[in-house]
Amino acid sequence: MPHWLQLMAESLPSLLWAGLIFTIPLTLLSFVFGLLLGLITAIARLFGPAPVAAIARFYVWVIRGTPLLVQLFVIFYGLPSIGILLDAFPAALIGFTLNIGAYSSEIIRAVISSVPKGQWEAAYSIGMSWRQAMSRTILPQAARVAVPPLSNTFISLVKDTSLAAAITVPELFQAAQRIVATTYEPLILYIEAALLYLVLSSVLSQLQVRLERRFARYGGMLEANA
Repeated sequence: MPHWLQLMAESLPSLLWAGLIFTIPLTLLSFVFGLLLGLITAIARLFGPAPVAAIARFYVWVIRGTPLLVQLFVIFYGLPSIGILLDAFPAALIGFTLNIGAYSSEIIRAVISSVPKGQWEAAYSIGMSWRQAMSRTILPQAARVAVPPLSNTFISLVKDTSLAAAITVPELFQAAQRIVATTYEPLILYIEAALLYLVLSSVLSQLQVRLERRFARYGGMLEANA
């Protein structure tokens, strides 16, 4: 067996384990919490009172206007200077959640705004409250439009979690770095890590296609019943 292939085979379990224990949980938790934060932020910007909407806009402006790596460094290395100490994984989770929340809020805000005004009027005409109209009429229609951009955000997040290595989270990329430090084979190990990210992203892309098709059929059913 060639040396490079043997090295890849020997390091694969460690990389997979790091991905299973840290990369995947960090991705899923960050996306779920970020999506909830994005929904709250989008609703605050669209329907909240002026001060709340201003705070939401400021949050989105700051997060979208600064690099994710800098945000992680501020949370993990900067906050201890004012007495706030966080372990690496919670710091990464907070950083990615804030980042996803800002970007997803813009997607959610756009798709909610794209729902025709007549849908609100129709919901109110049958006695729905604002909350009922939002949850039963507006959000289901907006979700169909939001699936492609949110899926792309999720796939990007999988790759962005490699930045957590910079704040000592032992995820997939840092696992590769640690093996490199002992084997002195950076090219082979970093290519292997890249291939693992590529496989994971490809699987998620295929799931995205299936999800989009399912929502497209659902949308066709709604239009047929309209």
